[in-house]
Amino acid sequence: MTLNQIISTIAGGFIFPFMIGMIWGKLVEAFGPIGGWMAGGMIVGTAWTINHGIGMIYQSGAAWLDMGWAAGVGLLAADIFAGKKIDWSMVLAGIVGGLIAGFILSTFL
Repeated sequence: MTLNQIISTIAGGFIFPFMIGMIWGKLVEAFGPIGGWMAGGMIVGTAWTINHGIGMIYQSGAAWLDMGWAAGVGLLAADIFAGKKIDWSMVLAGIVGGLIAGFILSTFL
């Protein structure tokens, strides 16, 4: 992995949780549940296109976990640095859900 690939992968991993943190809540506040669906389509679609369509990130395996991992770690770190109280039962539930989803995907990918 070259230095350019390392830098672009870190930047690509930062973009997704940053967009979630900055845009998702505002769309939900403005449009309610429909805003959540709009945010899901716009944020996830845009981040996927930048990272995978354009090829900003370097990927050598486990393609089904990269954006989920970036979102989870990025948003957890943002909450910790902001001093928010972390509900660790929700973090554990997210990890277990991700493991189950990864196992199911691995059965046919």
